[in-house]
Amino acid sequence: MNKTEMVDQIADKAGVSKSDAKSMLDAFTDVVGDTLTAGDTIQLPGFGSFKVSDRAARQGRNPKTGETIQIAASRLPSFKAGKSLKDQVNG
Repeated sequence: MNKTEMVDQIADKAGVSKSDAKSMLDAFTDVVGDTLTAGDTIQLPGFGSFKVSDRAARQGRNPKTGETIQIAASRLPSFKAGKSLKDQVNG
């Protein structure tokens, strides 16, 4: 499913216009991004939680040349599905 299809689904289920559904989806993604950037966690009971994990700097290898390279530290957003969502997906 792409963004346009998701907007159509949200509009149908919520009984709102497609432009309102697009605004809601954009607002949701903005809020998730801003919250994770601030280092906070989002918990939606039954659906799941979004959080940020820190990855330490490490050494890696260039597979083409075999040269050792330094990989910078980074922050990785992640999602963990809640029980209700897992049950829904698994039938």
